[in-house]
Amino acid sequence: MAAVLPTILYKCDGQAPAPSKDFYHLIVTRTEIIMRYWKISLRNEFRGARPGEVKESHQDFVDDPTLQAQIAIIFGQKTLHYVLNLCKGSYDYLERLSEPLLLYIMTFLELEDITLLSQVSHTFQKLCNSDRLWEHIVESSCDKVTPEMRALAQDIGWKQLFYTNKLQLQLQLRRRRTRDGDRITLSCHYPPSSLPEKPAEHYGKLECGLAAGANESI
Repeated sequence: MAAVLPTILYKCDGQAPAPSKDFYHLIVTRTEIIMRYWKISLRNEFRGARPGEVKESHQDFVDDPTLQAQIAIIFGQKTLHYVLNLCKGSYDYLERLSEPLLLYIMTFLELEDITLLSQVSHTFQKLCNSDRLWEHIVESSCDKVTPEMRALAQDIGWKQLFYTNKLQLQLQLRRRRTRDGDRITLSCHYPPSSLPEKPAEHYGKLECGLAAGANESI
């Protein structure tokens, strides 16, 4: 599993607490901790000061309370706790997979599972609401995704398109037709299923078809 880890496990930057204005950059790689710092001061004795750097192996950092205290002061206790866990080998492998691979794995989940996964972390919240994921869900649920539906998805997002009921979708497409001068017939059916806390017409597999030139009815 270590092979899936990137070279840089974590990095952040920050400014020392007032009145200091010194700038710090923290990097955690697979093998070491790197702390870089820039002295920022108007005092003459510091004008020629060059940036500095401290490097320690993971084990040395775990045994170095001085550097730990410095990181806690500059970046906070949560960052220190996270960095210590990385140095002790506590990795979150799932979040460290590439975004395309994570999205591919998520396409096998039920909608209820996607809702739960979005609550795990900011990373998964972003992925679970991404257009790339919901475009795949709509394409898998629809008999046909027309160019007009794709154009509407660009305006409102693929997730919103998926959860838009038949009447609302017809009205929104009609507005686009009025604006673009096109005439299209939309026919959608949403069989019942069991998704969490959504109107019944949203649930289940989405089956959509658009036929050009036919009379429209709502």
